[in-house]
Amino acid sequence: QAQLVESGGGLVQPGGSLRLSCAASGSIFRVYRMGWYRQAPGNKRELAATITTGGTTTYADSVKGRFTISRDNAKNTVFLQMNSLKPEDTAVYYCNAYHITLPNYWGQGTQVTVSS
Repeated sequence: QAQLVESGGGLVQPGGSLRLSCAASGSIFRVYRMGWYRQAPGNKRELAATITTGGTTTYADSVKGRFTISRDNAKNTVFLQMNSLKPEDTAVYYCNAYHITLPNYWGQGTQVTVSS
């Protein structure tokens, strides 16, 4: 059973930065597209950013230019660097491992709160 373990959430003021990390089992990291999703209270879970095994990235329009997703293949870890944070970025952030034919996996989520 693969595991995704997130860390790095917390409380930050508007305009601040946070870096989320997601450590993945080595057996899935090499073949899965990794991503970060987020879910605010009362809202559906939505995509924030993804990165393929080859390093191709995609971003939601709402985070483009402020968030950067990256992966360290040697450490089986994917990161989400979040800059210029806004109150509307407040949500639980989930790490996701996606494969078109294999089971998908989710982390337990980490809370990000942007407030003064």
